[in-house]
Amino acid sequence: MAGALSASMISMPAMAQDEGPIKVGILHSLSGTMAISETTLKDVMLMLIEQQNEAGGVMGRQLEPVVVDIASDWPLAAELARRLIEVDEVDAVFGCWTSVCRKSVLPVFEELNSLLFYPVQYEGEESQRNVFYTGASPNQQAIPAVDYLMNDEGVERWVLAGTDYVYPQTTNKILEQYLLDSGVASEDIMINYTPFGHSDWQTIVSDIVAFGSEGKKTAVVSTINGDANVPFYRELANQGVAAEDIPVVAFSVGEEELSGFDTTPLVGHLAAWNYFMSVETPENEEFIAAWQGFIGSEDRVTNDPMEAHYIGFNLWVDAVEAAGTTDADAVIDAIVGLETPNLTGGTATMLANHHITKPVLIGEIQDDGQFFVVWETEDLVPGDAWSDYLPESAVLEADWTAPINCGNYNTETETCGGSTE
Repeated sequence: MAGALSASMISMPAMAQDEGPIKVGILHSLSGTMAISETTLKDVMLMLIEQQNEAGGVMGRQLEPVVVDIASDWPLAAELARRLIEVDEVDAVFGCWTSVCRKSVLPVFEELNSLLFYPVQYEGEESQRNVFYTGASPNQQAIPAVDYLMNDEGVERWVLAGTDYVYPQTTNKILEQYLLDSGVASEDIMINYTPFGHSDWQTIVSDIVAFGSEGKKTAVVSTINGDANVPFYRELANQGVAAEDIPVVAFSVGEEELSGFDTTPLVGHLAAWNYFMSVETPENEEFIAAWQGFIGSEDRVTNDPMEAHYIGFNLWVDAVEAAGTTDADAVIDAIVGLETPNLTGGTATMLANHHITKPVLIGEIQDDGQFFVVWETEDLVPGDAWSDYLPESAVLEADWTAPINCGNYNTETETCGGSTE
């Protein structure tokens, strides 16, 4: 027996080496309307993987990135997600930006029992066992932004402007109900949707200006995504809409998007995120230096979804090391409760609902394309999978630990599935 044990022990490192690299999928739009936002997320994943390999890899094995271009095409995203898992045999995927992308690939990850780390703010109303939501849910971005505008800026009229897909629609449904519950009259809420890549904003901005001329302080809450933001802000400037008159708070405009703008007319407008490049912490300084060194330019900026990938990647690495395997079921069990530093000086904890804890920051656009933080939460905010402001969702909770193991557990009926009947 002793001889057999010795032989087994001797062969273990060789077996681990024979297993080869751990493959990591990167599923982002590198072309099309969303490339303006997503290309950087591909690049930061390559940086994180390179850094991890330099530190010895994961479980002593090197990581190998497998990059695909989903080309802002959501059916293609599902097709390429399947290829990453079935053909390339990746152990985890980091990707998507829009909710329609995430919704398109979810069935693939569920069917094939693989892992998706999703790094962008979204509308909530979801918790899937195979997905980890490292961006903000509405209670970590949209609701605090409205609170700031209402309480600190005295806003009374609201334009909810978004791209025509699930994230803006659901977020605005939550915000509309929240505003109504807060005593805002329905006639003081204007909702408008435009297609991806929309470029002709003249009429819409004119309507916003007219809506804001009723003698009540008006603001635009923007869930406009992708390159449609460029002509939107340009038209605001063309029509003389200054931030002190009708401020815009954006949920999808960060440093990367601003790097392609003439920011002069945008100065004073706002964005709500959980991270800004301008935050002064040792962790952020180190991250920025590493990023600019990796990309070879001191002009390249960082942004919130990059931090979300940083957090998600580190949590995945820690979960794999804790589980001793890349097996999806083991990683799902191991990751809940793990903590990792964020870049703003706090800690991100993976919750049982597969969302994380985050600070919330409101930033004002400066003429150098950076944000000056004008407001932030005192404490970390746990991400809610289900909104407290929608009656059908208020009774639901997500908990992927025993004994519940459910993404839409009805606390009234104590059943999984969400039905109130």
